[in-house]
Amino acid sequence: MAATSISATGLCCSSSFIGGWGSSVAGEDYALLAARPAAVQVGGGKAVRFRPMMKNVNEGKGVFAPLVVVTRNIIGKKRFNQFRGKAIALHSQVITEFCKSIGADGKQRQGLIRLAKKNGERLGFLA
Repeated sequence: MAATSISATGLCCSSSFIGGWGSSVAGEDYALLAARPAAVQVGGGKAVRFRPMMKNVNEGKGVFAPLVVVTRNIIGKKRFNQFRGKAIALHSQVITEFCKSIGADGKQRQGLIRLAKKNGERLGFLA
């Protein structure tokens, strides 16, 4: 139990809490997270934010990856991403209809969609 005292001059907190917030709240990586700047000043004083990198760990790997890369280079990145989005949406609809026909609930459906995404990454469709 922590002991807290209030003095007449203001709030004075003394407790028996051992350790710091860095190790108790965010784990050992807190110092690394806190040390990273939120923005960098570039040129005329305008701040530029860091963007998180979302990258496929299997990029360039898989049986279909070369075909996907060549197709993306031929038709262009914008059209390719539109086509890929439509294909993914259609595949998700097929999975949803399959789940309806066998009586699977929403949680099982989401699991099947995640499995399809993992398999697509492994095969190279998401390269």
